[in-house]
Amino acid sequence: LKLIVMATCSNSGSVGSTCATGPGHAGATLKIGPSILNSDLSNLQLEASRLMDSGADYLHLDVMDGQFVPNITFGHPVVKCLRQKTKAFFDMHMMVASPEKWVDGMADAGADQYTFHIEATDSPKELIRQIREAGMKVGIGIKPKTSVEVIESYVDFVDMVLIMTVEPGFGGQKFMQDMMPKVQYIRSRYPELDIEVDGGVGPSNIELVAEAGANMIVSGTAVVKSDDPKAVIKSLRAKYSERRSQLAHI
Repeated sequence: LKLIVMATCSNSGSVGSTCATGPGHAGATLKIGPSILNSDLSNLQLEASRLMDSGADYLHLDVMDGQFVPNITFGHPVVKCLRQKTKAFFDMHMMVASPEKWVDGMADAGADQYTFHIEATDSPKELIRQIREAGMKVGIGIKPKTSVEVIESYVDFVDMVLIMTVEPGFGGQKFMQDMMPKVQYIRSRYPELDIEVDGGVGPSNIELVAEAGANMIVSGTAVVKSDDPKAVIKSLRAKYSERRSQLAHI
């Protein structure tokens, strides 16, 4: 595998149906989703249970095809097997070429949200429609070198925007702080939208993420490789909430 005052909101977002108050993103709840990319892939059932029991809100599953990114991970047969072992929310990060090909397979496997990269498709609106018709929520992501304006015309049609804070395809990379203006740009226009950051996020930089306005936090190495993932997730929540509280009083 990859807080706050609750209230009901009209745009529920990707995981759950509550919203959190706070400046800059009044309708976006903090959700922490460990990435299983850095986990023991030979025992995904145990890893999924370990992470959810440690306080994770959802699981971030990285699917790589060796084309869109150099590495290969797993496909829908593995996801289907894992679905039989856990009720966790599956956020599928589809780092694949031709993401249209895998929508039905992932829906059948029990995926909850299908996040595709804008760089991988020539027909984003059609793909968004396809994902919705398959019964999944829709996420749209961009690589670090892609301008945030590229996805702006599609944001109204998705449940979540993913801002990559590392180059996709490899775990354990250093967090790119210069991606935070992209988060700020989207958050300033969509206060209730789920905005996810993925790559190098941990207790040392979670305050920067909180300031920018992201609310879905993918944390791979920091959580998964820790001897005490529960403590790390608790630390992430506390530091995020503290920074949001500080900003509320500025």
